[in-house]
This record gives sequence, structure tokens and C-alpha cells, in this order.
Amino acid sequence: MELRHLRYFVVVAETCHFGQAAERLRMAQPPLSQQIRQLEAELGVDLLTRTTRSVKLTPAGETFLVDAQRILGSVDEAARRARRFADGKAGTLRIGLTGTASYTQLPVLARLVKEQLPGVVLDVRSEMLTPAIEQALAAGELDVGVLRPPVRDASLALRPVARERFVVALPAGHRLAAEDLVTIGELRAEDFIMYQAGSRSVVNDAVIRACRAADFQPRVAHESATTSSQLSLVAAGLGVAVLPESVRGIALDGVHYRTVAGAEAVELGLSWRRNERSPLVDSFLAVLEDNKIFIDSTDSGGLP
Repeated sequence: MELRHLRYFVVVAETCHFGQAAERLRMAQPPLSQQIRQLEAELGVDLLTRTTRSVKLTPAGETFLVDAQRILGSVDEAARRARRFADGKAGTLRIGLTGTASYTQLPVLARLVKEQLPGVVLDVRSEMLTPAIEQALAAGELDVGVLRPPVRDASLALRPVARERFVVALPAGHRLAAEDLVTIGELRAEDFIMYQAGSRSVVNDAVIRACRAADFQPRVAHESATTSSQLSLVAAGLGVAVLPESVRGIALDGVHYRTVAGAEAVELGLSWRRNERSPLVDSFLAVLEDNKIFIDSTDSGGLP
């Protein structure tokens, strides 16, 4: 039995007329009648009763029609799904986000995917450090990543999506909590909470440069792998943390955020494999481009 036999039978059953069915199928009537006879012979049942004036379904034909329509519907849906995957309109997009990007960029990206690529499912991995995102992208474990430039792997393309100033997270009752603006120099005597040493954290590097420009080396009292755990340590009164301003999206009792003067801004960028483009990634990048998510950059990464 072939799918064409099912399609022929369904059209005949819907029209109850071989001539009309043949016209719809754009074929001659005798071959159509022959195909239906072959189908009945293969099944070993009569699907139709035929007279010189009418064609009617037998009880077995009525049952077979329901199943044939279901099978053909499933085949048609499978073909549509395959086309959506090939066009980048369906599938699972694996995205990794660094630190506070999980709280600011993820809601924006997820909303755009839901509205403009409804057939795409996001597999989100949050609070990753930039080096881990780079490694996962290069290994094919992620499709795109939101990270802190620069990227060291030449196989990865990059487009910036935001530039952020720094804020300092202070514990409740801290002497600087009443200030609107805090300078890096005012943090000279503080215990710092930072990302783990050796993590190649862009944020760590920027904070250390700012402190050195103010003629001191930050005294690191605690190290943590994630932004949320840093803030928990701040809330416990164990030090202060200087972080990108998107951290304000994390409201935590006992933590106050104040803008920091005297520290450079840091970028957030979207990265993907430059030479292993997929229709899904292309569709995602096109949505971001259309919605002006990217900011000025000289490296388009071959964005269509």
C-alpha cells in the first residue's frame, strides 16, 4: 500500500463520484478505478459499493476513511514541520547567558522568540561565565550565547547588544548606602566579593583596572561562581560587589545598589559559530536585527 492509494481513496470517498474524483486528481477515470480496486484487493475488503449511478462507502470503507484521513493528516503535518525546521522557523535554540544578562537580556530575547518564532523552543542556560559560554559554543553545545566581549576564539562571531555602567551592591546599613553616587576610591577599605580567580571574568578585570586607576588593589574577601551567590554574600554583610548595572534586576532584601563613578563601561554581546550557520540561528539573528537589538559594531559575523 502506498500513500497515493490512500489519497486516491479519500478523494473518491469525499466525492462519491469517480469522474469528479479523477478531475480533482488530474488523472483519467479508468486508472483511478483500477487503483481503488488494487487497494481493495490488498486489504481484502470492499471499501465501496458501485452502481451505474452512484458510489457509496461500505461500513469497512467508512472506518478505513477515518484512518486514511488521520494518516494523511499526520504525513502532511510532518512535511510542514520539516519545512519549518529547514526554514529556521521551528526547533530548539540553545542559548547561554552570562551573569546578569539572565535578568535583563533573557526576557527581551524570549519575548521576541515567542512572538515572532512561535515554533522555536528556548533551551536556556543562565549565569554562565563568558569563558564557559565560549567553550560551549565552540564545542557545539550552545547555538548562541550572551557574553562579555572580547571573545578569544576566532571561530566565533560577535555583535554587541548593550553597554553597561557599574553599580556597587552594598549591605543594608552600609555607610555609603545613603549616597546616590559612589566613587571607586570610596571603596578602598572595603572587602570585595568577586567572581572566582582564574575564571577569566571580564567583570573582574574591569573592576580591578578601575581600582588600580584609583591607586589601590581590591581586597578580595570572598569569591563566587555566580552573581546571585555574590549578592547573597553582600546581603550577609560579608563585603561589597561591583557589578554591571543590569544586576539591579535582582531585588534582594538587605542589598542596596548605587551607581559607581570612575569605572569603565562593559559590553554585552551575542555570539555564535561564524562558519557553522544553521537556519534556526539565522532566523533568530534576523529577528534581533529587525527589532534593532544590536548596537553599533564593525563585526557583523556575516549576519544576513
